[in-house]
Amino acid sequence: MKLLHVDSSITGPRSVSRELSALIVEKLRAAQGLESVYVYRDLVAEDLPHFTAITAPSAHPIAKTVPALSAAQQVQRDTSDTILKEFIEADIVVVGAPLYNFALPSALKAWVDRLLVPGTTFRYGPNGPEGLAGNKRVILAIARGGVYSEPSTLKSIEHAESFLRVALGFIGVKNVETVVAEGLNVADIKEKAIASARDAVQRLAA
Repeated sequence: MKLLHVDSSITGPRSVSRELSALIVEKLRAAQGLESVYVYRDLVAEDLPHFTAITAPSAHPIAKTVPALSAAQQVQRDTSDTILKEFIEADIVVVGAPLYNFALPSALKAWVDRLLVPGTTFRYGPNGPEGLAGNKRVILAIARGGVYSEPSTLKSIEHAESFLRVALGFIGVKNVETVVAEGLNVADIKEKAIASARDAVQRLAA
């Protein structure tokens, strides 16, 4: 079993999404035992650059538009290749995903950009796009300052979880689970929301 763990919060040890993703991984690794392969990627610590023709994975058609790379650029390309490989090979992916300004962190968007590769994780057939990377389980550890879930009127402007579900679904990943802590900027909700999310982690299937 191969487990990929990705964090994207900029708030370090104060991050709720990091706490939740760590709890999820702890539970999964305890159940899987020593035979599991664990890969951790902190997108903030590594300062993942935005998606460009230079930083695109080698398999992406846009990468072919840059015929020669400098040594520094090749390192960026190699990192993107590794990110894509890590995702494809993972059986379970745990993603810490906070909501910033109605959307996901730019570093997490840059990571997702490296996963949507024509001919590798999706292709276009006679019936439209077909996902090729669906044989995995993805668990999203979501943290939101406000309350965006039903019946909140803010649901329509939440573009982190919703974006991740669309992007993952496009490449064939249908097994997406969430652990959500929201209302974290509301004093009388925060502690209850975190406790509820911790309980939700314990209810996840291992």
